[in-house]
Amino acid sequence: MLKRLSLLFVILSYLVRGMGTEPVEPPRLQSTFLRVELAVDQPAFTVLAVDSLGTKKLAKNPLRAPGKPDKLYAVRRAGGRFEYRPAGAPADTPPAWTFELSAQQIHLYSSYSQASPPPPVALKFDSAVTHATLLGLINEDGSVRLPAVLHLPDEGTLRIASPAAQRVALALGYDARRFEGAQQADDFVKVTFPPASPIMPRVDYTLDVTAIYPGPRELANDPRFNGFRRNWLNIFQLSPQHRALANNAASDVCAFTLYEYSAVAERTPPLAPGVTALDLIRQTLDRYLGGMAAYGVADPSQPTLPYDFVDTYPSLVLAAWDYVRGSKDQAWLQTNYPGLKVWATKMLAMDRDGQGLLEYPASGNSGSWTEGARMLLRPANWWDTIGFGHQDAYSNAIAYPALRGMAEMARQAKMPDDARLYAARAEKLRGVYYDTFFDPATGVLAGWKSADGKLHDYYFTFVNGMAITYGLVPRDKADAIMDHLLAKMKEVGFTHFEYGLPGNLIPVRRADYADLQKSAGGSEKEDGSDGFEIYENGAASGNFAYYTLQALYQLGRRKEADAMLFPMLRGYEEGGFQGRGANGKTNDWKGWDGTPTGYEGLLVDNYMTLLAVLAR
Repeated sequence: MLKRLSLLFVILSYLVRGMGTEPVEPPRLQSTFLRVELAVDQPAFTVLAVDSLGTKKLAKNPLRAPGKPDKLYAVRRAGGRFEYRPAGAPADTPPAWTFELSAQQIHLYSSYSQASPPPPVALKFDSAVTHATLLGLINEDGSVRLPAVLHLPDEGTLRIASPAAQRVALALGYDARRFEGAQQADDFVKVTFPPASPIMPRVDYTLDVTAIYPGPRELANDPRFNGFRRNWLNIFQLSPQHRALANNAASDVCAFTLYEYSAVAERTPPLAPGVTALDLIRQTLDRYLGGMAAYGVADPSQPTLPYDFVDTYPSLVLAAWDYVRGSKDQAWLQTNYPGLKVWATKMLAMDRDGQGLLEYPASGNSGSWTEGARMLLRPANWWDTIGFGHQDAYSNAIAYPALRGMAEMARQAKMPDDARLYAARAEKLRGVYYDTFFDPATGVLAGWKSADGKLHDYYFTFVNGMAITYGLVPRDKADAIMDHLLAKMKEVGFTHFEYGLPGNLIPVRRADYADLQKSAGGSEKEDGSDGFEIYENGAASGNFAYYTLQALYQLGRRKEADAMLFPMLRGYEEGGFQGRGANGKTNDWKGWDGTPTGYEGLLVDNYMTLLAVLAR
């Protein structure tokens, strides 16, 4: 096998002049898994392209140029290695850094010299090419302990280890920045390899190309699932500033999204020895339990954010249950049960009328969100430009499994009275959910019921899929709901599943939209049509498409689900859900013709859809 592979690899694509240790042109390596180029004036990478699947998908270089070095170095080849010494140093001087390149692996070695301490090796990724992230156990200064995983969405994954990590707490430097306006071109994610030092005179690192994903073995041999295998980890983006999972490494933390990450983490194989995706969930939960501020939690300094979003505490509780169930970490549960109970208590307090459903203080009435063009309040949940208010079908759909999970955690924590309370409240919610939100005029569930008693129904794909997935729709009525939803999708002519799914199939009226900016999907026309297919107002994305697919698979409607899933998988493999278009907008949301309308660059929620492959 190795002999056969060696015929496929084009390694070190330059000629060495003569024998032994001599100056070389810029060192290069190309295999089916890696494309690497090294600088000649400093120990640094100038190109690092990774393809975890070995399909030669290596055209894009995600690295920014290393910049001018503080000290000049010379690189020489010694056998299969490339050694960096200060310019003018004798050939027998121990190299400051040595790079050893092979088909699926990179070795880095550093030796300390008091006369010339070696510099760090830094990888500075251009977020416009890929939103790189470093995944592992994070320290208070934002550095990440080894072993860890460096993941490049839409490209590949490198598992990073060092023997020194067994002796000392060795960590990689980690930083990420997102700029606004004209400075967006400077967005970056930076990973730094510490050099040898007086206390660690020699240090070495191994970077192995790997692909981390769950599922049966057949997936590895079916190219239709390349997007699944390459991008399974895309949903995990660790923020060095927040020391928690975020929208992307340089973006915000949102408390109401954690349950999405935890659902994927529970199915994820180990990232590295002693490191799991559930560890990422635990350390993020610990940050929230410690009081970390986040979007979705009431912020007195922001006039539009006076209330906790209704989906915030259901998300946190459900993520905690996924962690406990997946990790079997009873010690963590016993320690943190009081904090989890605080979240559950806040969640239940949102049932303001005692009838079983959680309610948002804002009425959700049409026309209540703006004064002129000024947004008065943020709506109730993740879909924060659409006027979800009062009784919110999306947040209550999450609250149901969250309460059931909280009941089970209470049982495991030996709190039987609490367990009975949470189980009863879950059943109470389920008992009123369908009758509250079902809209006989359309045959599907509405998005919210406002305080004036009106249903607000825009054929929300995610609401209906989620309610069916979590068992909130009676089985004998679920097929009829999906029939109506898919018939409407056919009627309005949405067919470009490679872009994902629209959250709503018809325009949200101006009176029901909270943010009237055109870039946010707001409209000037009363029917909302001039804002349609922009951002949350009906643009296509991977966000919450999982639930529509999952509902179809649960109902045994595999053909209909596959008709959506496989075009989406092609979109994932082509990198269609991140990056910036020619219009300056990003691909995390798209018009039905493929025009980008997003702003994040990479929004992790887009990648929960990959869970549907396992349901299939």
